[in-house]
Amino acid sequence: MTMLSFRVAEDEAAEAQEWADRLGVDRSELLRDALHRHLVTLRSQREGDHYDRLPVTGSELSLGEVAEWGPAEDWADWADSASDEAG
Repeated sequence: MTMLSFRVAEDEAAEAQEWADRLGVDRSELLRDALHRHLVTLRSQREGDHYDRLPVTGSELSLGEVAEWGPAEDWADWADSASDEAG
């Protein structure tokens, strides 16, 4: 792991410590988790922007049509026959 060091306002440091105490974790763990969650959010937003710039192609949309086909066969009658044999 790499160590990061930064300054925060005293009231924010106190609040971070209060939350860490309430949650039963070290303040460092609370801050690591907060940084991780924020970076995940930023990555998600960047991916969304990427998809806005590069819209879905027709071939990619064709996969949605396949999903609408439904099952190739109706297997419901198999469940009925299996319960008839068991009973």
